[in-house]
Amino acid sequence: MKIYNDYFGQFGGRYVAEILRGPLDELEKHYIDAMGDESFLAEIKQFGKEYIGRPTPLLYAEKASKEIGGADIYIKLEGLANTGAHKINNAAGQALLAKRIGKKRIIAETGAGQHGVATAAVCARLGLKCRVYMGSEDIKRQRPNVFLMEMFGAEVFPVESGSKTLKDAVNEALRDWASTSEETHYLIGSALGPSPYPDMVREFQSVIGKEVLAAGRERALDVKAMVACVGGGSNAIGFFEPFLEQDNPRLIGAEAGGIGSEEGEHAARMTGKGKPGVIQGYKSQFLYDNDGQILKTHSISAGLDYPGIGPQLAHLGEIGRIEFTEVRDDEALEALKFFAAKEGIIFALESAHAGAAGLKIASEYSPGEAIIINMSGRGDKDIFITAKAIQKDKWFEFLREETKNG
Repeated sequence: MKIYNDYFGQFGGRYVAEILRGPLDELEKHYIDAMGDESFLAEIKQFGKEYIGRPTPLLYAEKASKEIGGADIYIKLEGLANTGAHKINNAAGQALLAKRIGKKRIIAETGAGQHGVATAAVCARLGLKCRVYMGSEDIKRQRPNVFLMEMFGAEVFPVESGSKTLKDAVNEALRDWASTSEETHYLIGSALGPSPYPDMVREFQSVIGKEVLAAGRERALDVKAMVACVGGGSNAIGFFEPFLEQDNPRLIGAEAGGIGSEEGEHAARMTGKGKPGVIQGYKSQFLYDNDGQILKTHSISAGLDYPGIGPQLAHLGEIGRIEFTEVRDDEALEALKFFAAKEGIIFALESAHAGAAGLKIASEYSPGEAIIINMSGRGDKDIFITAKAIQKDKWFEFLREETKNG
């Protein structure tokens, strides 16, 4: 697969103001040069081994498999990477590239906070200044991650415009970059945005899929399907990358079905609700109304609460290589509880959508046939959401006591 593409079918491109064309041209050139430099690739690999903790394990979920009674279920434990999610793979790659170019300052956007935490951590490690744009609604529901970003020395900038979520954080970061690009690198966290970002993020996240491929061959697994959650799409495209140009295995993307099928109740773009459009510098599938206004979205998981999807994923869905399905909030919570009880693993709410989709299809297969679920992150960050949803009375009593004694 080429490391750089302007378009994926009809999707992709670079639809930006003139002021951003120069920085993007520069980034494209440096990215292509760096990916052809064996010393840079070795630096990324060493950083991954020593700091991120690669490779992450591929776990056989034996009890879960027996409970469901179908396929052998395996879980790629990206949640065991440093900072608790897959986001650090791309954050490290882009930050090392920015340092190679000579940038001194990093800006990023974040929704669930995991990309912000990963970026802040890597910047602390590499000695780079860091500002993270985050919608004020996401700050409220992801306070633990805000605390971590600030511990790493990042400035977390609350975004009060629009819906006060991820799409608005992206807008603010683009405005910042337009005026500071000479010293600043914009470290986009998902496989979207104007080119070359979709390619960069896929390449830096492809380590996930390459490790899965190697582990599957080592264990002689008969892999029938792979399942990942899809917001913008960084974990999914990295997980699927080595298999995209093959007919098998099945590749399944789990979108946020939210609480219903009406406008504002979900964030599902690829199951008939999205439309092609050009927003935030790239063409893809988006949720917007007849006047071209972005629709409100909903998901219990902040990381899936986004109205667009990465252009390569949109193209792969259009041609049928990736199947997309919707997972409701309550289904994600049930999957989270199931894997906690059966396997001792707490999925992030985003990843729990993939877990739920995996459980749905497991019965379609037989023992000896494998499905692999990407646990893109662990659920520490979601405790203020999941504890309230699962043990509301106990949780509120605990918070009351903590506040009283604080």
